Amino acid sequence: MKVAFIGTGLMGRPMARNLCNAGFTLSVYNRTPPPPGEWEALGASVTGSAAKAAAGAEIVITMLPNGAVVSEVLAGGVLTALAPGTLLIDMSSIHPAIARDHAALVQAQEARYLDAPVSGGTVGAEAGTLAIMVGGEQQDVERATRVFAVLGTPTLVGPHGAGQLCKLVSQAIVAVTIGAVAEGLSLARAGGADPVQVRQAILGGFAGSRILELHGQRMNERQFTPGGTIVNQVKDLDAVLDVAATTGLQMPLSAGARDLFRSMLERGQGDLDHSALILEIERLAKR
Repeated sequence: MKVAFIGTGLMGRPMARNLCNAGFTLSVYNRTPPPPGEWEALGASVTGSAAKAAAGAEIVITMLPNGAVVSEVLAGGVLTALAPGTLLIDMSSIHPAIARDHAALVQAQEARYLDAPVSGGTVGAEAGTLAIMVGGEQQDVERATRVFAVLGTPTLVGPHGAGQLCKLVSQAIVAVTIGAVAEGLSLARAGGADPVQVRQAILGGFAGSRILELHGQRMNERQFTPGGTIVNQVKDLDAVLDVAATTGLQMPLSAGARDLFRSMLERGQGDLDHSALILEIERLAKR
C-alpha cells in the first residue's frame, strides 16, 4: 500500500517512521525539509511538494499544525492530486467546522475523507499507542485498518467533524487536569511538603491519572521539552470555547485554563510543553 504522509513535525515524524518500519511504501513531505538521507534510510521517498507526495497514493495522511495550514496544503495542489477513491485522513487537530468543509472538498474530487486527530503526545506517537478519534464512515475506517493499527487504536465517534469534536473534548479535559495537577503540586511545595513524594502518594488514589503520572513528573523535574505545546493547547481551547458558544454551553474551567495558557503564549512561552503551566501558577503566586 502506497501512503503519503504530509507533515513530519513533532508528532508526524515518529508516526511516519512507524509506518516505514511496518513496511508501507511511504512518500513524505514537510514544509521544512528534513535532514538529507533521513527518510531514504528508512525506504521512504521525500518529495518537493505535498501534491507530489499525494500523487498516486492510496491513502494520504496530513499531520499539520492547524486548520489554516491544512486548508492551504489542500488548496495548494493536494486536492487536485487525489485520484478518485483515494482516502485522505487528516490527523491534525483542527476546528470541527473546518473538517466538515474539508470533507466536502475531498468528496467533490470523488475521493474519501476521515478526520482522525490523535491523543497521546510524542510518547504515544513513538510507541504506536495513540488514541485515534475518527469522524467519517465505517467503510473508510475499515479501509484504513492496517494504517491505524501501526499508529494506535481508532474509535469511530460519528460523522465527519465528530473526530475533531472528540479531540476538543479530550483537550478540555487534559487542559483542566493539567491545571489541577499544577495547582496541587504548587500547593504541596508552598505548604512545605515534598511535591515528588506527594505525587507518589496520590498516584494510587482517586487523584491518580495519566496527567499526574507523566505531566506531574515533568513539573517536578522541570522538564518542559514539548510533547504537546502551549501554542497548540491555546489553539484547541479556543476551538473548544467557540464550539461551546454555538451550543450555549458554559465551560468556565476550560475558559480559565485557556486564559492561563494564553498568558504564557503572550510572554513567548508557546513552544514549551503544556505541563509548564505550573510556571504560570508559580508566577501568579509571586505577584
